[in-house]
Amino acid sequence: MQMKLLSTLVLIIISSIVYGQKANTPTDDFFVKGQLQKELRFTLDDIEKFSKTVIEDVVITNHLGEARGIAKKLTGVLMKNLLRDLKLKEDNPKRFSEFYLTFVAVDNYKVVYSWNEIFNSPTGDNLFLITSRDGKKLKEMEERILILTPTDFKTGRRHIKGLSKILVDKVN
Repeated sequence: MQMKLLSTLVLIIISSIVYGQKANTPTDDFFVKGQLQKELRFTLDDIEKFSKTVIEDVVITNHLGEARGIAKKLTGVLMKNLLRDLKLKEDNPKRFSEFYLTFVAVDNYKVVYSWNEIFNSPTGDNLFLITSRDGKKLKEMEERILILTPTDFKTGRRHIKGLSKILVDKVN
């Protein structure tokens, strides 16, 4: 009897764990806020207006460098182009190096880029908001709004699905 009760209890616990897992909800817009003179908001329609770059297939790897999939038929908008109207709450350009941007996904996964990484390094030339993947346009993508840095050694570390906001802050 105890074994049957234990088995039932284990089954209930496993079922609740599986039921508790949810897929990320695709996002249709995101905000850029924080240490800015003016908050920005981007919708899917806004994003579509920017010029797109064709991106070669990208192997998505985990933190160990193991392949987890391949992102194919990609196009994207450079994040530095999207963020070109970003006005920091700082007049002295020497202090721009003190700023960082936290990209936050709908599931609260976070990735941090420094201002210099985006606007003053080769990383900024390879940080994309993906506008099409596997033949699907942005509005059709299940993992929208998707951020990818194809030149990362371990691409999954900064592979953001369902971007909901970018928080701009300054180190103290």
